[in-house]
Amino acid sequence: MTTFTFFGGKGGVGKTTVSSAYALECTDAGSETLLVSTDPAHSTADVFDQSFGDDPRPVDGYDGLSAMEIDPEREVQDHLSELRGQLDSQLSATMVNEVDIQLEMAHQTPGAYEAALFDRFVEVMRTADEYDRVVFDTSPTGSTLRLLALPDLLERWIDRLMDKRERSIDLFEKAAIGNNEPRRVMDGDPILARLRERKERFEFAGETLRENAAFYLVLNPDTLSIRETRRSVEQLAEADLPVRGLVVNRLTPEPDPDEDGRGATYLRQRVATERDRLERIEREFDVPVAATIESRVEEVRGSLLEDVAVELEIPVGDDDRLSAA
Repeated sequence: MTTFTFFGGKGGVGKTTVSSAYALECTDAGSETLLVSTDPAHSTADVFDQSFGDDPRPVDGYDGLSAMEIDPEREVQDHLSELRGQLDSQLSATMVNEVDIQLEMAHQTPGAYEAALFDRFVEVMRTADEYDRVVFDTSPTGSTLRLLALPDLLERWIDRLMDKRERSIDLFEKAAIGNNEPRRVMDGDPILARLRERKERFEFAGETLRENAAFYLVLNPDTLSIRETRRSVEQLAEADLPVRGLVVNRLTPEPDPDEDGRGATYLRQRVATERDRLERIEREFDVPVAATIESRVEEVRGSLLEDVAVELEIPVGDDDRLSAA
């Protein structure tokens, strides 16, 4: 069974580095692994020095590892085109233009990005049978939380829409007797069929996220990152998606004992400050620190990425699933 691992956090904390290193760790453990970037500021290509697209592509130099980058803007446009196609076949010509205007306006509203990305996100999960592991490098925390909270919200919304549609069809059938026989349209109603299909999709996503996924948050040892991580932990818990662990990234390396001068003094003071913050994280968060990673002078790629993978020490077996927590 495919298991899903999500890495989230505020922008710029190093989610791509951590998720890429973890995907590499999974591959080294013998798991066929897919790395999926849903962050608009894709940097997976930079990590592996290779371009990726909307479909999985093997990562050069790493057997068993594939990657893909989902383009949110493209997903919004594809989502809009799909809706137009469905409505064109169900509405009169006089209504199509008006509905098209409404769709254009709707896709500029808050939530359109998450709704479009959610469909692609679920499609990836539903078609991932060939992989043992799927690792998601997610967009900054706010968008990710809205995305992950969608299944439960949309299930309730679809239930209400289905109820209203069934009521309207029932009233129509009672009013349109014709030859003393009611016209039965409930089973063939295209709108109701579409709503049922959407409900099944949301139920699948909700069940998969709750029972077959693990969530990790990446943060840096600074006050703003710690505050946002605390809020994220609380919000994910409210959505019944508890965070499995924290990855504290970009810790300052301590200078050697014989190093002296302003630079060494600065580094020692910074290391002391970060240690205090790390102790605070370990003391105040209910979520354990799963890994700590030191900063690198160079960009993390190639052999440096392999070094980070060793530092992660995050489980890569079946025990990493939330259902086993």
